[in-house]
Amino acid sequence: MIHVGRSGNVEPRIYHDGDKVRHVEKRVLVGPAQHAPNFSMRKFTVGAGGCSPYHTHPWEHEVYVLTGQGEVRSASGSQAVVPGDFALVPPNDEHQFVNIGDGVFEFLCMVPLDGEDG
Repeated sequence: MIHVGRSGNVEPRIYHDGDKVRHVEKRVLVGPAQHAPNFSMRKFTVGAGGCSPYHTHPWEHEVYVLTGQGEVRSASGSQAVVPGDFALVPPNDEHQFVNIGDGVFEFLCMVPLDGEDG
């Protein structure tokens, strides 16, 4: 069965410890709750001054930028991203997403189901 939804109707999970992760909301648009067999699609909203933690894990990310100005940081350097840009974060690469603009920075992020934490 096809599942259609609206991202604004998905309850966000808030990530903010004031240090390693700041002003991040994650909405799981497609994942285990929709019985997705292989992948999860999430929408991240990073507020002004916000960032994801600098971290690594054994699965890849595919990212597509929707709004705002961001930066993808890794051990090999940083790259600015804007709406329409995409990125592949390979497995086991250290990475972080940072809002470098004044407004919100939003992106879609797809991972294998093994990488979805709810």
